[in-house]
Amino acid sequence: MASPAIKLCGISTPAALDAAVAGRADYLGLVFFAKSPRHVTLDQAAALGARAAGRIGRVGLFVDADDAMIAAAVAAGGLDALQLHGGESPARCAELRARHGKPVWKALAVAGAEDVARASAYAGGADLVLFDAKTPKGTLPGGMGLAFDWNLLAQARPPLSWGLAGGLNPANVAEAVRITGAPLVDASSGIESAPGVKDPALIAAFCRAARGE
Repeated sequence: MASPAIKLCGISTPAALDAAVAGRADYLGLVFFAKSPRHVTLDQAAALGARAAGRIGRVGLFVDADDAMIAAAVAAGGLDALQLHGGESPARCAELRARHGKPVWKALAVAGAEDVARASAYAGGADLVLFDAKTPKGTLPGGMGLAFDWNLLAQARPPLSWGLAGGLNPANVAEAVRITGAPLVDASSGIESAPGVKDPALIAAFCRAARGE
């Protein structure tokens, strides 16, 4: 089985970005959501986006953001893809993809098989669905270190590209890939020493483990 693509989400400093590149990750995530401890300003995104250019893919994470916010972030960060982490509909995904000419990734919160089945509604609207753990009501929509039952994805064959997020860390990512066959894995809190503080050693370990090295 081919090694999965690797995305490291919530990158907010040059040191974390450089660690992601050194670990040969495929994508970094810039979080444009003020309530997150990983939030970046447009100025930060511009600096990080320029530093990342040509070295690693740049994915912007949004939660029910308006058109102006997304347009400003795409311009500032030089984004290569948009990741939507709120209640965005398939039509909203398609609209943003057409407007910006960028791939759209839609995160889906998973607690049961019916949540996995929702992916089919996004075929044609999004380019990729990211299966993430459902978080408790009233908390952040991701980055909480929570995992779901990976066996729900063992037989999953969504009608579009997909990836796995939610509670992944250096100790469990190899098992997650073995069970699900995920073509992409996405880590955030599992590569941090404190909320929003990326740890270069954990980044390196995660990338090695995801590739089975």
